[in-house]
This record gives sequence, C-alpha cells and structure tokens, in this order.
Amino acid sequence: MPELPDVTLYIDCLRPRILGREIRGARALNPFVLRTVHPPLVSVVGRSVRSISRLGKRIVVGTDDDRYVVIHLMIAGRLRWRENGKKIAGKLAQASFDFDGGTLYLTEAGSKRRASIHVVEGAASLAAFDRGGLEVLDADFADFATRLRSENHTLKRSLTDPRLFSGIGNAYSDEILHRAKLSPLTLTSRLTDDDIATLLDATKSTLIAWTNRLRAEVGDGFPEKVTAFREGMAVHGRYKLPCPVCGSPVQRIRYADNETNYCARCQTNGRLLADRAMSRLLKQDWPRSIDEVE
Repeated sequence: MPELPDVTLYIDCLRPRILGREIRGARALNPFVLRTVHPPLVSVVGRSVRSISRLGKRIVVGTDDDRYVVIHLMIAGRLRWRENGKKIAGKLAQASFDFDGGTLYLTEAGSKRRASIHVVEGAASLAAFDRGGLEVLDADFADFATRLRSENHTLKRSLTDPRLFSGIGNAYSDEILHRAKLSPLTLTSRLTDDDIATLLDATKSTLIAWTNRLRAEVGDGFPEKVTAFREGMAVHGRYKLPCPVCGSPVQRIRYADNETNYCARCQTNGRLLADRAMSRLLKQDWPRSIDEVE
C-alpha cells in the first residue's frame, strides 16, 4: 500500500499537472470504485482544482465550491498520468480524470477491488475521512510520546495504526524500527524516554530520506513504479538477505497477508521472534537465536 513517501510523491507530481486546471471529464470505468452517489462524480466536471493534499494515506483533490475527490489507493491501486490522449491498456483502469494537458487514471491490479473514490462536499464531510493519526513529521517529542503511550500495543501495531499515526504502513514501519534498533514486538508501555526519542528521530529521518530519494528518482516525470519493496530498503521484503548493517540474514514474522521483517542481531539482541506458523510447526526445533540460523 502506498505510504507517506509514496503519496507525497504523487501529490508533488500532480501539482504542476492539474493544480489550477479545469477537470474536463471524470469517469468511473469500474462502477465499484466509486463509493458515493451524492454529489455525483460528474459534478466535478467543469470545476478547477484548487488544492491537492494528503489525508493519512488518501489523496484529496479539492475543487471549486468546496467539493473534494478523495482517492484511497489501498494495496494495489496506483495513479497514472498519460499525455496526448494515450490510454491505459487492458482492464487496469478503474477511473479517469481528463485535463487539458493529459488524463489522470486510477488503476488497480489483481482481482480484489479495494481502491476507492469518494466525492464529498464541504470541509465537514471531508473531515469524516480523517482517522486522527498524528502527523509525525510535524510532531515534537511530547506529542509523539503521548500517542505511543495512549494504548499499550507492540511498536509495529502502534506505528501502523492510522488512529495513532498518519501515513505509516507495513513497509516503512519495518525500516523505521530497523533504524531505531528496536524490536517490532516491544510493548509501548516498556519504552523509556530515550527509546521514544530514538524512535521519533528514526521515524522522521526514514520518511524524509525516502521521500527525498523517490523525488530524486522521478525528477520531472511521474511515478510509474510505486511499490512496497524497493531497492535500498534495509529489511522490508528482504527475508534471508543480509542486513546492510551487520550482515545477518533478515528475519520475518508472517501473519494473515502481511509480514514483518527485522534483523535479529540489530533489533532483538540476537533473539528470533516466534513466527506463528513456522514456530508452531517446528515446536522445539524452532531456533531461538540468530546464531542457530547462521
């Protein structure tokens, strides 16, 4: 799922292309992508784009008369920009917005249709999409610590909870925790002030570094390869590959459709965290430390 750096990059690239421009056409190519009926999608046609912003992991396009198009990409949704009348081939395109300089497409791969578009009117209606997560790049130590300690969860769960923190998901939480040298399963109630300060610094530096890196890669173009698994990540998606800091093989914890990646030597003092499936299967044969694996 596109997270804060990816969504920020989309917004950066959309501003010079559609900000201040009139929407000349709007179509739901798959009716299931549109989750509201009033106001209708066609009501934004003829209106000019006045703002483009991020709300958590959502992209909000504001038009004249306080009308907003709220786009949630979910896991497989992506934005594509096509100039000179070029179209998206196949059945990937779910919706399109026409401008004088090109067409913005919302695409979604796979068979599960989770990406969504809402059209709402007024700031109060838009506020209903705000999950209340703290914007970590603007947060000071006190605000960050208060959020972490407001509920007693694992660090992984807390960082990815949109009610607590805005825009952080599975991929960048792995990278943040690796940079902070903290276990994903550490309970927030056990964190010291020093731990929280370290985590806040790691959170900001990771998100800023990746946002800047993605900006540099795209340049004046438009992002075409938005993915949760990027070359240069330390641990996310790198199971069994060497940690860039210590060289130990990256480990994982699998659950449902997600997995958490971590370095046992850097983050858990060499201890392997129990994987629900594999540790139950292997029982007494499940290795307890990274030394047994290496």
